[in-house]
Amino acid sequence: MARYADKRVQKLLLDPGIIRNRQKIEAAVRNARAFLTIQGEFGTFDAYAWRFVGGQPKVNHWRATKQIPASSAESDAFSKDLKHRGFSFVGSTIIYAHMQAVGMVNDHLVDCFRYREVATV
Repeated sequence: MARYADKRVQKLLLDPGIIRNRQKIEAAVRNARAFLTIQGEFGTFDAYAWRFVGGQPKVNHWRATKQIPASSAESDAFSKDLKHRGFSFVGSTIIYAHMQAVGMVNDHLVDCFRYREVATV
């Protein structure tokens, strides 16, 4: 995707199987290029990303779903740095969801069976 030229973007804009938003398609291409730059600088995107939580998952202790935030200071910093590096469509809320999905943040409720399983990994 990082090698996509404008001709390929034009073709994607005609594809009914995807969301045909020029800004999002162009952002995906830009983000792929920026991703490769980060890999070159840090060795892996993983090494880059985990710096925002000090190399360890952030384990929260929520008792109710209403306590779980949509973002955090860490996702704010991560988002800001990604934007500085040329990424777009990477707001703090999206980045926080990414951090939850990859295990950088444990937001399972304390009474959830997965809370302890994930916390001990």
